[in-house]
Amino acid sequence: MKFKTSSSVIKAHDISQLRFRDTPFVKLMNKRIYNILMVASRYDMFILEDDGRVDEQIFNEYTSLNLRYPPRFTQVSNNKEALAELKQNHYELIICMPNMDTGETFVLAKQLKKDYPSIPVVLLTPFSKAVTQSLSREDLSGIDYVFSWLGDTDLLLAIIKLIEDHMNVEHDVKTVGVQTIMLVEDSVRFYSSVLPLLYKFVLSESKEFSKEALNEHLQMLRMRGRPKILLARNYEEAVSYYKKYGDNMLGVISDMSFSRNGVKDKLAGKKLGEWIRTYDVDIPLIFTSSESQNREHVNEAEDLFIDKNSKTFPQDLRKAIKENLGFGDFIISDPNTNKEIFRIRNLKELQMNIRNIPDDALYYHLSHNHFSRFFYSRAMFPVAEMLKKIDVSEYASMHDARELIYATIVQYRRMKNTGVVAVFEKDRFDQYSNFARIGDGSLGGKGRGLAFIGYMVKTHLELNNHQNFPVTTPKTVVLCTDIFDEFMEANDLYPIALADRSDEDMLNHFLAAKLPKRLVSDFLVFFEAIESPIAIRSSSLLEDSQYQPFAGIYSTYMIPYVSDKYMMVRLLSDAIKAVYASVFYRDSKAYMAATHNLIDQEKMAIVLQEVVGSRYDNLYYPAISGVGRSINYYPIGNEKTEDGIINMAFGLGKYIVDGNIGLRFSPLHTSNILQLSTIELALRDTQTSFYALDLNSVTKDFSVDDSFNLLKVRLKVAEKSGPLRYVASTYDPQDQIIREGYYEGGRKIVSFANILQHDMFPLAEILDKLLKAGQKEMGRPVEIEFAVDIADQKHASFYVLQIRPIVDSREVMHENLEKIDSSDTILISRNALGNGLVEDVYDIIYVKTDTFNAAKNPMIAREIERLNAEFLASEKNYVLVGPGRWGSSDPWLGIPVKWPHISQAKIIVESGMENYRIEPSQGTHFFQNLTSFGVGYFTVNPFLENDGFFDVDFLNEQTAFFETDYIRHVRFDKPIVIKINGKKRMGVVMKP
Repeated sequence: MKFKTSSSVIKAHDISQLRFRDTPFVKLMNKRIYNILMVASRYDMFILEDDGRVDEQIFNEYTSLNLRYPPRFTQVSNNKEALAELKQNHYELIICMPNMDTGETFVLAKQLKKDYPSIPVVLLTPFSKAVTQSLSREDLSGIDYVFSWLGDTDLLLAIIKLIEDHMNVEHDVKTVGVQTIMLVEDSVRFYSSVLPLLYKFVLSESKEFSKEALNEHLQMLRMRGRPKILLARNYEEAVSYYKKYGDNMLGVISDMSFSRNGVKDKLAGKKLGEWIRTYDVDIPLIFTSSESQNREHVNEAEDLFIDKNSKTFPQDLRKAIKENLGFGDFIISDPNTNKEIFRIRNLKELQMNIRNIPDDALYYHLSHNHFSRFFYSRAMFPVAEMLKKIDVSEYASMHDARELIYATIVQYRRMKNTGVVAVFEKDRFDQYSNFARIGDGSLGGKGRGLAFIGYMVKTHLELNNHQNFPVTTPKTVVLCTDIFDEFMEANDLYPIALADRSDEDMLNHFLAAKLPKRLVSDFLVFFEAIESPIAIRSSSLLEDSQYQPFAGIYSTYMIPYVSDKYMMVRLLSDAIKAVYASVFYRDSKAYMAATHNLIDQEKMAIVLQEVVGSRYDNLYYPAISGVGRSINYYPIGNEKTEDGIINMAFGLGKYIVDGNIGLRFSPLHTSNILQLSTIELALRDTQTSFYALDLNSVTKDFSVDDSFNLLKVRLKVAEKSGPLRYVASTYDPQDQIIREGYYEGGRKIVSFANILQHDMFPLAEILDKLLKAGQKEMGRPVEIEFAVDIADQKHASFYVLQIRPIVDSREVMHENLEKIDSSDTILISRNALGNGLVEDVYDIIYVKTDTFNAAKNPMIAREIERLNAEFLASEKNYVLVGPGRWGSSDPWLGIPVKWPHISQAKIIVESGMENYRIEPSQGTHFFQNLTSFGVGYFTVNPFLENDGFFDVDFLNEQTAFFETDYIRHVRFDKPIVIKINGKKRMGVVMKP
């Protein structure tokens, strides 16, 4: 029955490959007793209530033990009322208090068993000799349990829990390996007094252990994993329970004398113990008996004996359970002298002390399953299961076993900390903690997003299939919005914040204010757990919300990590106050007004997050930072809209956020990167500088500019040290080629070729999985921020920094454009790039088709350049239509404009002509600019069936605002609405 891993020893380094799955506590204890029908005379109910209401007493019992769902009691006086009540309402338990003068109760019980076989029926009666004799004459076939009422409501709690345990035990053991404790006892009087004792102990111990869970909700769930108590009333019942649940039994408490084969056997307990020992030599057996001489039948080296006549019986039983069934402190003792070496109270203490346990003590405790019992009793099933499978005799040295236990605890704690919003506890937050909150308010938008990512990484196991490229989240602590409220009110900052002041003045007032003092000790604990710089990011209530685009409105600061902890406290405090101040900067107030939000409704949480990266001389930065979107409105070649798009760069993410050109690719098409398609594009459109945190900036004062301590440096700086060699290709000017990989000399091109084309790390695969999982979990397209820290050619870590839904109204187009009548449009394209709705364009500039001559293309380019300059000056946009490829370097293929010459065009249209058919470019020459500025790009071939529509006749009928031999500019009084459905790749320009 017991499982040993004799064939293969688990090594400590194997643990990193183990994936501990979290225990689904929510699936446990799903069958509950909510409604109880009491069949009792008024007098019995009065006695039962003993001047107080049963409901209230049970409720108080439940609350004191941190239990939910106390049941409701309904009292009826006789059989007739009971049957009527059962017809009308649903009950999970019936308790009868019989009138021993009549046999009515037993008749009712049989009737109930016939009509409602699934509802347990319990008999509750004050016991006496007369009652016992009376019961022996009755037919008890309709009754599941008989209990002796001693006037204590603890018994009612025990009855409810015993029956709930019976209802749930099979499912809960099978689902997660919940443990059991078996009580073997046939005396009604005795088990009626022992069960309340047992439940009180198990529930209060479980309440204590549940405090190791990371927040209140998880504590409540953890209680569901407590051991179940099984009551066996004869030998056969005990054997059947052991056969079913023996592998999940913490211990057995057994009377010595009870029925066996239908006959009272004075040594049935001894025989049961001997039989159980043939299966498990280590299971704790506690024998009880009212006959003191039975002590001689107990092997004192292995088992315990408690005299039922002892005045200290309850205390003795409590002590025996606590010390032998894995409850209470784990006492590490010397196996030779039995003396205590030290004791361990919780998981963290075990982790800290495992290396201090002497070899012989470790061997002794492991070989007797004490470690697994300690974890089982605390509902830490994954660790307990693993340690139970260890055959200690297989280990050559105890060092290996010790390291295995240490690695197991670390892995388990990492798993438990991921994806959970823990309450920040000073004595519990350490390097294995992942996400904690300080305060009781909201986490804000970013905070919620980060908590959600943690949950996703934990539940989507496919993200962590690569041992050398783990997907994780940075260590994070969130200061909730109530800290912001307290700070604002304690320093009386609202009058200043809401006044019209300069940003500098606002910042100075906030920096002069004081944060709550108690935060200092929390900050010091946080500094102990990390060794990297800290990013202080805004997480407002409105930011990253589902329905408003609020990303990037407030400040994000970074501070270096210094060894002087009080200098760190000063830097961190100033950064937090500077982020708080940014809520009330002029731009923020203007944005709030524009989005119809009230500035005084805005609440700010703060995300404190370790900065991903490594130190290189006096700079700190990651190898890769990037942004991914699950939807790509500018697909090229064989890319699809739903394949997603990534934009990533070397160094800190500010490079991408500021709109600089990173490397743009679809994760499913990494060999199809436009910027690397020609040498000219690679030299022109790839990164030449990067951002890093200046580690020598601790003396600088905080400024309104949140990048005051970031440096923009040339790529050359990273050539001396740093991860550039893993992400760069080298341009060889002599041979005029780009060599994939890092070579001495020649300009370095940030191509990420080793990773994207040669799979040094499965980055594209992870990004694809992450975007798909994010979109599935959020139910809409998502944007993620990520960073990668590369240690060497074989090891790197992928960090998800943020996830948010894409909800910008300009980007959401649900309308079915196919249904629009072409007579209402100027243009229809079935090959459109971009997405959204534009309602503020009044102008169209188009190349005249009847006078078109490809030889004049350079001249046309100059005319358009002049018109564009006028639009630039008036800050207006237009629609641009022309034949061939816009921006072609060969003037015979299209009009050779450069981006600055057409920068104000909101839509650029390549319109084919019957006698001038050029393969469309889809805007590849301007790709970076199209995506950066959200410009639409249409391809239209009106001479081909169903390949677009261009109503040039309609435009020719309008009065020209400006006209030359080759181009015409039409201005309308009303806007020409532009609609692009990026998912369907369809776009239209409506007539005004």
